[in-house]
Amino acid sequence: MLNLPADLRVFAATAPTDMRKSFAGLVGLVEKELGQQVEAGGLFLFFSRRRNAVKVLFFTGDGLAIFYRRLERGTFVAQADAQRVELKLSELTLILEGIELTSVKRRRRWSPTT
Repeated sequence: MLNLPADLRVFAATAPTDMRKSFAGLVGLVEKELGQQVEAGGLFLFFSRRRNAVKVLFFTGDGLAIFYRRLERGTFVAQADAQRVELKLSELTLILEGIELTSVKRRRRWSPTT
């Protein structure tokens, strides 16, 4: 079980990714497609063409780690209206659990004024 901080930034590439890519290939996609630096922190999600697999890349402080999840049935659903999406950690959990974010209703919460 991983314990991730609630303020962790999560970026998802919505275009299909070749699941044969490993560390160097995914780092290249983070920089080119997502416009981010891996060393800055955050989780980076990449979905397969059939959307039945996802790879998560992150920098641990002294190296890189990849997590890979493949579904035997069903697909992962992420917003496809943009090439890249920034998610909250709670939204990542919903995606990995198979819940479609478009069907989730958000309640208005208090936020500090700027």
